[in-house]
Amino acid sequence: MTDFSYQLYSSRNFGPLSQTLKMVADLGYKQVEGYGGLYANLDALDQLKADLESNNLHMATGHFGFDMVSEDPAKILNIAKVLDMKGVFVPAPPSSDYREGKGDWAKFAADLAEAGKPYLDAGLTYGYHNHHWEWDDVNGTTPIEMLLSGEGVQLEMDVAWVVRASQDPIAWMDKLGSKIVAAHVKDIAAPGENADEDGWADVGTGTMDWPAIMTAIREKTNAKFFVMEHDNPSDDARFAKRSIDAAQQL
Repeated sequence: MTDFSYQLYSSRNFGPLSQTLKMVADLGYKQVEGYGGLYANLDALDQLKADLESNNLHMATGHFGFDMVSEDPAKILNIAKVLDMKGVFVPAPPSSDYREGKGDWAKFAADLAEAGKPYLDAGLTYGYHNHHWEWDDVNGTTPIEMLLSGEGVQLEMDVAWVVRASQDPIAWMDKLGSKIVAAHVKDIAAPGENADEDGWADVGTGTMDWPAIMTAIREKTNAKFFVMEHDNPSDDARFAKRSIDAAQQL
């Protein structure tokens, strides 16, 4: 059975982290994925480790902003060592220019690969987490292909964002399969529904064909981490429970 992970960003607007960790552990999650804000206070790192251990959870992967990845690798490597992390992922482009169609993706791809060297040398999985901006056509190629051309750069595929980019994620798995080492498991509400949740849905309640997608991920990719995420749930406990209940049937 797959050990599903939980992206803690999904609960950023709710109770304290210790409460969130207990909630997801009680629901059957075995792993969690961190995000940038959790790592701001290194003085709390030992407490985070203790909270994870007391709930039998492993923070197997983490999201770190590109500025931090490129400018302070020693800090990230220390966090990864203390928490026994296996993978470091950059969650987005480094500035709003890329979101507005003005970013230099080729330069970012080169910088992303260069910044990854300390993490790869340390034996960590290193890569990038997509949104929808990375799938636009740029002179006959796509930003995601540029980013993954760098040596050692892998992909944490956020499958729902691929769909929101009007792309077929399974077709991209055929093309990029060996580069895909993790997947974000999330769902998209039917048109007009869940406006208060930015159109996202609990896994298994939306429009995504997750049985077919999960089969493709397992057959076509090297994904080892399956991370449940909702970008803006109105009730994180509801999302966490309904999603793992659905995912355990896949």
